[in-house]
Amino acid sequence: MRFAWLQLLIAALFEIGWPLGFKLSQTTRFKWLFVVLAIASMALSGLFLWLAQRQIPIGTAYAVWTGIGAAGTFLIGILWFGDPAGLLRFLSFALIVLGVVGLKLSR
Repeated sequence: MRFAWLQLLIAALFEIGWPLGFKLSQTTRFKWLFVVLAIASMALSGLFLWLAQRQIPIGTAYAVWTGIGAAGTFLIGILWFGDPAGLLRFLSFALIVLGVVGLKLSR
């Protein structure tokens, strides 16, 4: 079961990779390289999610996958792309993280 959670974490990290790749394709001169990397990240994200779902319930796996992807993308947007960082946004981010942790603990 621990290996399935590791697979889910890897899937979630690749889930962060594809929006990051698309953003970088818009902000650098290596447009097509980052588009290709984004597509590869999508495929790997789906593959690792599929692998993790062999042992983790689908609802839990999907919620954790999207939650980590959303939270990670949110942080990258603030730290590297100057996205807004208001109090309500951080409170909402905290709720996502709390939900992911709650799903992991309730397995």
